[in-house]
Amino acid sequence: MSVPAASRRRRLFVGAATGALLLTAAVVGSRAVEHGSPPAGTEASPAPQRTLAPGPARDASSRRTLRLIAAGDVLVHPEVTEQARRDAARGGHPGGLDFAPMFAGVAPAVSGADLALCHLETPLADPAGPFSGYPSFNAPPQVLDGVRSAGFDGCSTASNHTLDQGADGVVRTIRALDAAGLGHTGSARSAAEAGTPRLYDVGGVRIAHLAYSLNFNGLSRPAGKEWLANLIDPPKILAAAHRARAAGADIVVLSLHWGTEYQHLPDADQQSWARQLISSPDVDLILGHHAHAVQPFQRFGDKWVVFGMGNEIARHAEPINDNREGVMARATFTEVAPGHWTVTRMEVLPTWTDLAPNLRLVDLAAALADPTTPADARRTYQVAYDRVLGYVRALGADQSVVPAGVPPRTRSR
Repeated sequence: MSVPAASRRRRLFVGAATGALLLTAAVVGSRAVEHGSPPAGTEASPAPQRTLAPGPARDASSRRTLRLIAAGDVLVHPEVTEQARRDAARGGHPGGLDFAPMFAGVAPAVSGADLALCHLETPLADPAGPFSGYPSFNAPPQVLDGVRSAGFDGCSTASNHTLDQGADGVVRTIRALDAAGLGHTGSARSAAEAGTPRLYDVGGVRIAHLAYSLNFNGLSRPAGKEWLANLIDPPKILAAAHRARAAGADIVVLSLHWGTEYQHLPDADQQSWARQLISSPDVDLILGHHAHAVQPFQRFGDKWVVFGMGNEIARHAEPINDNREGVMARATFTEVAPGHWTVTRMEVLPTWTDLAPNLRLVDLAAALADPTTPADARRTYQVAYDRVLGYVRALGADQSVVPAGVPPRTRSR
């Protein structure tokens, strides 16, 4: 059964989405599943494809192009939920939860893409809770209203916290994503669902999204039900990518929850997996999560590996620069030959999380370009922007990087 077509107007905010750092790439050529199958009518059938509009544009050479944007971890700590509670009260809905104001700062950039992907790190509770944070998350499903309001089309769900609430948590999370009209990949309610590639149709161009995690924080999947959540296993990933191609995917995007927390450089496993996976003709782009710190973007021929985007939204018990910084990756895919798409431009959009007076996600370049940004905030944002740029470049990812739409002193000369 297919998911109804998305009704959101794509490219609504294209003109405002200018605060990006440009990396130019040359074109080279059950109820719960543990109780068995759910009763009829209680779960959606696998829905492999969502249709988005309006679809690809064309470049100066009349080649079709599309833009994909991806973001870091949506990590719903209790403090994030409390901010949503305050925002709901401020908006005239006491007792409710409103996550949209937290995401509003990045909505122009996110909504301006043809396809926007998030990473939902935490399982979701019932709407009335109970809610919990680290180490065993059970987050409000209302967060998806914020995710959707920002313009995201779908999320990866494979993380070290996927099994925090067991199979029931996996089912609740997927139900909530379905109810919100968001695509999902990385966890499943059945073997059939797990084996059905997640495809997004962007104006006739089909993009597959796959997702896997390096571990589940010591928790194990039930024997015989490994399909509940995806674990990194390169041969299995490559087989899944090949199945996605066979299912008609023009582009295959792989999200990996990997790495060492709070390290800005990829560890040995990341580097090994990256080389093995990106070299496959069935994988076009790798997007990394988990470290809660920004990690480099690295180019492999005409492909890219984004090792780590840090946090999109979070509020750790001990806020530090690393866990307040993030980056969104915006890849322009071009059809360089009939049916063959490659990334011809990679842009990075640094982000920062303000903690006071309200918890807010900040598009740093947009804030720096805004003349009404207060001087003290501007200083903080500039330093954070420069740090993020350094992390992105740490492995030499295109040293001819040209920041676009940011203050002159940060431009390459």
